[in-house]
Amino acid sequence: MKILLVDDSRAMAMVTTARLESFGHEVVHAIDGPSAIAHFQQTPFDLILMDIEMPGMNGFEATTRIRALEGNELWAWTPIIFVTATDTPTNLVTAIEAGGDDFISKMAPENVLQAKMKAMSRIAAMRSRLAQANTRLQNQANRDGLTGLLNRRAMDMQIDQLWEMAVASGKAFSLMMIDVDNFKKYNDHYGHLAGDDCLRSVANCLAHTVQQANDDKVAPGAFVARYGGEEFCVVIPDSAPGVHVGVGLAIVEAVAALQLTHEKNADWGVVTVSLGCVCAHPASGVVGSLFRLADTLLYKAKEAGRNRCEAA
Repeated sequence: MKILLVDDSRAMAMVTTARLESFGHEVVHAIDGPSAIAHFQQTPFDLILMDIEMPGMNGFEATTRIRALEGNELWAWTPIIFVTATDTPTNLVTAIEAGGDDFISKMAPENVLQAKMKAMSRIAAMRSRLAQANTRLQNQANRDGLTGLLNRRAMDMQIDQLWEMAVASGKAFSLMMIDVDNFKKYNDHYGHLAGDDCLRSVANCLAHTVQQANDDKVAPGAFVARYGGEEFCVVIPDSAPGVHVGVGLAIVEAVAALQLTHEKNADWGVVTVSLGCVCAHPASGVVGSLFRLADTLLYKAKEAGRNRCEAA
């Protein structure tokens, strides 16, 4: 385990550190409450051993502040054991109310200390598994089940944050609306399973093209999401004016280059997309107006024959 030891006595800390390290644990020593909080903000720990009596900020106050930093994620809860020479009933109540989990004497016998650490190691392992499971669930909640792209909910949350930042900094903000041409005819002709495969292929193509723009630093921070049905959205939160046009044209060309057969797609014969893209420079007002303009341009692209990008 990685343990944060909080004790204002350097001599006692050296002794405790030696004992814990002999059990195979990694120990970081904090000399007082503020130092403990600073360490906790910088590094995740599996366990905190907290001295109670310290000058300035005592262990109870330090624990209360650490608990406030952890927020409401139960999986992020770090066990805190108070290390004291006087485990009185009053101290026990105060410790629990501050967010502590257990007590141990500063001079606890070797076997008692080792048993406590074994118990905490099991808790640390469970917390790690729970954190990983929570991360997987959070990722699944933000992803579209068919394409693996960000879903509409996750996209909206990101856009709200990025738009506010762009407005505050006066930077450019670009987005594009993309629609698979004649997709209903594709579904009717080839079937819904083939339609799903088509959407996955288009989604992968969009993700690859946008990632390439990221890698080339043409459109850093750009991402793609499934807007709904056969519609997709690409967001470029901070780039030079005009970049959105280049990325939009690259997307149109890349999808057509897949050469996915689509006999019902007018004169093209393959799967294509129509795209409307717009850039606000500088970003101002509400982001909804940008979506409406991009949508208008998308339908303009369709009316002009599809397989094309209309930009503003």
